[in-house]
Amino acid sequence: MVRKYVFGNPFETDAVIEKMKAEQAWQEPGEISAENGFSFSYIMEETDIVYGLGESNRGLNKRGWRYISDCTDDPNHTEDKNSLYGAHNFIVISGKKPFGIFFDYPSKITFDIGYTRSDLLSVNCENADLYLYVIDGKNAYDIVKQFRRMIGKSYIPPKFGFGFGQSRWGYKTKDDFRKVLKGYRENGIPLDMIYMDIDYMQAYKDFTVHEENFPDFARFVQEMKESDVRLIPIIDAGVKIEKGYDVYEEGAEKGYFCKREDGSDFAAAVWPGYTHFPDVLNKEAREWFGSHYKFLIDQGIEGFWNDMNEPAIFYSREGMEELKSYMLEYANEKEDSSPWELGDKVEGLANSPEDYKRFYHCIDGKMVRHDKVHNLYGFNMTRAAGEAFEKIAPGKRFLMFSRSSYIGMHRYGGIWTGDNKSWWSHLLLNIKMMPSLNMCGFLYSGADLGGFGADATRDLVLRWLAFGVFTPLMRNHSAIGTREQEAYQFENVDDFRGIIETRYRLIPYLYDTYVKAAENNDMYFKPLAFEYPEDTFAAGVEDQLMIGKELMIAPVYTQNAKGRYVYLPEEMMFVKFTKDSCYTTEILEKGHHYVEVALREVPVFIRKGKSIPVVRPARCVEKIDMETAEYIGYKG
Repeated sequence: MVRKYVFGNPFETDAVIEKMKAEQAWQEPGEISAENGFSFSYIMEETDIVYGLGESNRGLNKRGWRYISDCTDDPNHTEDKNSLYGAHNFIVISGKKPFGIFFDYPSKITFDIGYTRSDLLSVNCENADLYLYVIDGKNAYDIVKQFRRMIGKSYIPPKFGFGFGQSRWGYKTKDDFRKVLKGYRENGIPLDMIYMDIDYMQAYKDFTVHEENFPDFARFVQEMKESDVRLIPIIDAGVKIEKGYDVYEEGAEKGYFCKREDGSDFAAAVWPGYTHFPDVLNKEAREWFGSHYKFLIDQGIEGFWNDMNEPAIFYSREGMEELKSYMLEYANEKEDSSPWELGDKVEGLANSPEDYKRFYHCIDGKMVRHDKVHNLYGFNMTRAAGEAFEKIAPGKRFLMFSRSSYIGMHRYGGIWTGDNKSWWSHLLLNIKMMPSLNMCGFLYSGADLGGFGADATRDLVLRWLAFGVFTPLMRNHSAIGTREQEAYQFENVDDFRGIIETRYRLIPYLYDTYVKAAENNDMYFKPLAFEYPEDTFAAGVEDQLMIGKELMIAPVYTQNAKGRYVYLPEEMMFVKFTKDSCYTTEILEKGHHYVEVALREVPVFIRKGKSIPVVRPARCVEKIDMETAEYIGYKG
């Protein structure tokens, strides 16, 4: 059962699609205050578990930390961070009387979940203008499914989007991409996609292709398709300010860019230098920006990833002028001042809260300051693409995922979790984050396998790929200047081939499970507690996940580990997939076990009375032969 409450004059975010009448008076657990901003407080029982918040730091159970929904371009995902790229304001309190709350508020909002006081859950935001939805249910899983129904069905990618993809910031020429393709094909490793980071563009300009490096781009796209690989280009949020650049000139002429308070177009520096931000919260501007995806679609492109759409700001004109003035003052008058102050000033130039107050959106004829709706930008940039695809190629599925997001964007695309690091802790964070994202509608999700920043190691990439076998988005991505981590770059490449082949063996099952979850407003990844609500030990397990009705996975995420401890809530079949399409099986009874898992193996647990189909691996999704299917499982 869902009840809706209205406070003040909320902004229409379009997160919720289900129509419902608002209640007149608050009659729910916890206390509400709408004076001097908005606050919600609730005293938690010692045994309460708090789920939700989608893309957020730390554990599956959110107790003990403070989380801030404030879409942030921050590549350093350390434990002390409160904000990441997404804003997913849905929580479930799982206890004696479980309930869920969605705070539909598009600006900065803070969730203090037992951080300031261990038994106190408090939620606070600056303005008392929001919708609040309270959901009752028999358990946390039931509440999540009700919420998923409220916000609409999740995006379903084309089937090739479940193939393996290779990416690296630094692929610049046709030969760079051909080299990647050759490396995978010569080693017999399946591959469906190669991603194009910012260097494919002409001077980092959206909807352009580098003229010297990619002459006759359409022919090159076709060349790659003839080798069963699709190119997936990036699109950034900022449009370069440059005379003669048609996207800039058209957007400026029609008034489709975000404005300063005085009506001039706001300018901020990103990769191309100074840019304007398309006003994607304005319906007409959103349609205009979305229409430009056609340029690449007409050349054969079938998928995109949207980036830098928090929106990220390196610096603004105003911010740079303020820094210059400070630096002059520092040089002439503050030589005895702390150097830390200077460092803070320089570091604070990027993504400054003051810059987010400097520009405005035109929404239904009204000027709305950006910081009041900041968390909606990435959502609406991806919405622009999703709505455009329906017009450009009706009925065709395009691959689409984004870095920044708000609840509601899940209807138009998936997400990847941004600029992680080649750290074992980020593999564990990836595991714990997936169910939370599913709770908020984001089924098509995944991390940069092997890590984006820092230098990867062979064992980390293998272990991360073994988990990535099960994430809907399976992409190896790394940053320029880091160790190259394509699968063929390491010794004993057969181990990598075996793991990626396991993905292709399982794609028919995984894709079918995904589609069922999307169509039924269900989850693809679930915490053990959702399938075993009466099992008190299962409630505390965060590093094992359920997939569909058939599988449990328990990835290895520790350096030099030969295996790991697992908890089985029931008797299960332990399966280890390895290279050459081989696998072993063993029946394990309910309880605690230590299982050995070699670096070349992919472990999975099949539930009693269940089975899953596996097929012979193929070089790409389209070449999978369902006639080779066999079933693994047992009646028990």
